[in-house]
Formats: sequence, C-alpha cells, structure tokens
Amino acid sequence: MNKKFSKILTLVAGLIGLIAFYFFIRIVMVGDDIIETDAELQASIVSPFINFAKFVLIATGLIAVVFSILNLVKHPQVLKRTLLGIAALAVILIIAYSVSSDAAVLDVSGRVLEDGEAGSVSKWVSTGINFSAILGVIGLGFFVVDFVKGLAK
Repeated sequence: MNKKFSKILTLVAGLIGLIAFYFFIRIVMVGDDIIETDAELQASIVSPFINFAKFVLIATGLIAVVFSILNLVKHPQVLKRTLLGIAALAVILIIAYSVSSDAAVLDVSGRVLEDGEAGSVSKWVSTGINFSAILGVIGLGFFVVDFVKGLAK
C-alpha cells in the first residue's frame, strides 16, 4: 500500500474515531439514568450515535465486499479457488438440508413451542444447526490432523 493511501486511511479512521468520541462524551455528560427515563432526550442523544454506527458498519461492509470482488477479478486463480470453496459449501448445505427435519419444535413436556410449528422455517433452522455441526466436525478434523502433524515434527 502506498504512503499517500495509507495516510488517507489513517485520517479517515481518526475522523471516525473523533465523531464516535463526540457522541460518547454527549452520552456520558447527560448520564445513563436520565437517558433511560427521558425518551425525547434518548432520541436526541443516543439515536444519532446509533445511526452513525449503522452508517459506519454498512460502509465498512460495502467497502470490504467491493474490494474483495475487485481482488477476485484481478486474480483468476483466487477466483477459481473461491468458486470451488463456495461449491463445497453448497454441497454441505444440500447435505444438511436433506438430513434436516421439518417437524414441530417441542419443549420438554412435548408441547409445540410458540412459533415452532412444523414447516419450512423449522426445516431451515434445523438445516442451519446441521450445517454448523458439519462444518464444526470438519474444522475439528483439520485441527486434529494439524496437531498430529505438529507432534510428529
């Protein structure tokens, strides 16, 4: 990264930090107790801080996605590996979906939980849990293999 770009990024990060510090000082000066009891004051002090945080989060996410896509376009080998990784995740997702249950979610006494009816939502929740479990097992397997290789050296 060249020096000029690095300097600009440092200035932007400093500006974001100063704005956030300004909002923080405003909140501290008023105090937590008053903010909790006065909804109008809360809207005038806390809401701008929350909106600023949302803006910074969205901007950061967009910048990360744009630069990631640009990097993938510039390097076809990386794009190929990324697409293979996405395909592998899609296969794991299909496996997780196929083994997932769409039954109603029950509590300990066997009653259906609120919003736990059988159907597609229940199936996708079960898919997410199974998908996470499969990825966790794969990750643990790679960790154990790496650990054993480290012990062998």
